[in-house]
Amino acid sequence: MSLWSDFKAFAFKGNVLDLAVAIVIGAAFTKIVTTLADAIILPLFSKLVPTGSYATWAPGGIKVGLLLAAIIEFFIIAFALFLAVSWLKRRMK
Repeated sequence: MSLWSDFKAFAFKGNVLDLAVAIVIGAAFTKIVTTLADAIILPLFSKLVPTGSYATWAPGGIKVGLLLAAIIEFFIIAFALFLAVSWLKRRMK
């Protein structure tokens, strides 16, 4: 087999194409979650922090607010993926 044939056999397998689709959908989903966090959840959180804004909350010069924003977004994505995978598992049974 030639190198090109080997590459085509690898690149056009179902698993590789499924992975490519999953990456594109994941990127779009990340945008939705980031918008949800930035537009709704973090403004609510900003009302609780002493400075009035999570982005500027930096006690001792450490940008704690930005770290908390990233952690919140991570948990939103993880929970949504958990729900999606759980739903798919139930549907496949």
